Amino acid sequence: MTPSRINSSLISTGNVTNQFVQPTWQVVLWTLAYTLVVVVAVLGNLIVMWIILAHKRMRTVTNYLLFNLALSDASMASFNTLVNFVSALHGDWYFGEGYCKFHNFFPVAAVFASIYSMTAIALDRYMAIIHPLQPRLSATVTKGVCVCVWALAVVLALPLCVFSTTRVMPHKTLCHIAWPRGPQDAVMYHIILGVLVYLLPLSIMGVTYSKVALVLWGAEIPGDSSENYHQQLLAKRKIVKMMVAVVVTFALCWLPYHLYFLLTGLNRSLMRWRPIQQVYLAVIWLAMSSTMYNPIIYCCLNNRFRTGFKRAFRWCPCVSLSEVEEQELLTRHRHTLRQSSVYTLALTRLESCHGDARALSARRKSSGARQVSLNGMPHPQQTRLSVSSGGQRDVSTNS
Repeated sequence: MTPSRINSSLISTGNVTNQFVQPTWQVVLWTLAYTLVVVVAVLGNLIVMWIILAHKRMRTVTNYLLFNLALSDASMASFNTLVNFVSALHGDWYFGEGYCKFHNFFPVAAVFASIYSMTAIALDRYMAIIHPLQPRLSATVTKGVCVCVWALAVVLALPLCVFSTTRVMPHKTLCHIAWPRGPQDAVMYHIILGVLVYLLPLSIMGVTYSKVALVLWGAEIPGDSSENYHQQLLAKRKIVKMMVAVVVTFALCWLPYHLYFLLTGLNRSLMRWRPIQQVYLAVIWLAMSSTMYNPIIYCCLNNRFRTGFKRAFRWCPCVSLSEVEEQELLTRHRHTLRQSSVYTLALTRLESCHGDARALSARRKSSGARQVSLNGMPHPQQTRLSVSSGGQRDVSTNS
């Protein structure tokens, strides 16, 4: 899963990346591109973490998981992005065996933590919207989930730390993974990794967000004009849109990476292709750039995060922060009704149902009494509508 796997591939083919000499202008462009990723990712994710920790209103279950996502992205951008670039550019390892182990180990753990934080958010949204009456995750349980995600990430990435080593060659040193059974173990591990950190979580999120979308966009019941309900519905739609954008961005950024290592693993001759270094640098840049997009998505699609970014950059002359925006972020929500939009809709419909049932029952009884008094028999068509104690309606027509 780590970008330094290209070095082990080059060992088996007998090639060295130094044969791919790049002109200075290409080196400068790649340097600027990778530096941009590091600066935007680290700064943006640190601001996201500050927004969540510094403002009580932002300390929600979803935002705690977003904090975990931001922590993993900022860490990977800090510790691995430029190291990946330098190693791939020169085909030489300058950072020692200890950092070689960490360099191969940490990106897998960080990506695992990122994708399963997104999966936990998807499941939380699913429970909140599809099953609103079920108990929700508390802040304490959410923190425990984050710890468990990192623990599983460490277990999954541990083999890379154990088997990573450096190999000294003439005029260069390579950081690679020395699997016990060679390529067979490498292929098996990469397949397992691709399923666990890409296919499985994306499938879970695809199913959950599809069902959530059907409820939020396709199952709105006509006739409910509650302003509070519609405000909550729009808020939940915005959250789902934001998280779907995060998931789709992650999937697109990492898809070329998985395809690259799958194709080069199946066809080793591709490593002798002269443009392979440029392809590799582009694939790694795209994968690493996934760490910088989330803060931009939050700022564009979420009002409170946008206000938080404005607070962070209010020293800039071009950034203005109104008093209303600042109070919106700093003060706690004062509405007494905190149920989900679906639960609010259920209560509203239940109350309406009880009222309609009582009125209709009274009218029918009155009409029936008149018919009996006039004709000596009840009206041939009577509608019976009852509301059980659980809030369910039983509507039937007798002909």
